Amino acid sequence: MSTAAAPVRSGAVLADLLPAARHRYAVDAVLVLGGAALTGIAAQIAVPVPGSPVPVTGQTFAALLIGTALGARRGFLSLALYALVGMAGVPWFAEASSGWSMPSLGYVFGMLLAATVVGALARRGADRSMLRTAGTMVLGSAIIYAIGVPYLALSTGMSLSAAVAAGLTPFLIGDALKAALAMGVLPTTWKLLGRRG
Repeated sequence: MSTAAAPVRSGAVLADLLPAARHRYAVDAVLVLGGAALTGIAAQIAVPVPGSPVPVTGQTFAALLIGTALGARRGFLSLALYALVGMAGVPWFAEASSGWSMPSLGYVFGMLLAATVVGALARRGADRSMLRTAGTMVLGSAIIYAIGVPYLALSTGMSLSAAVAAGLTPFLIGDALKAALAMGVLPTTWKLLGRRG
């Protein structure tokens, strides 16, 4: 019996390795739902930050990982579902919150865009090496902050510098740790699968 890995078509992401030729739409739907649920669960891993209305959570890491593993389209759909269901009232945003009026909702919108961008980059191999994965995670985090911090300032009446101090600076060390974790997980997964795409 041969154990050689079948070649992966160029532009594949990890989710494309799942065997589902006859049931692709059903598999995609499960992946999208699973990605939204994983983000909601990760959002409950929350640590309040003194002086900030935004807690440290696992949801940003989940959103970037989902975008990278699922690709741009499925990553976008997962995070769009997460955002819409949370805004409709399901308490699966950070600290079991929901709705439209949260000062941290801008970060959710940022995660939606970031998942799409990192998913597109993953199709170009950005998750296959440690260095490229690090760059992808840094870019994804920057997108989240580029939307989240100004939204925080507008929704709370903070100055932009106060929003940066409350909604960006306290999170940089955690983001570096998340990027380091992704640098280990994603390239290692590809290597274990024996497929470089």
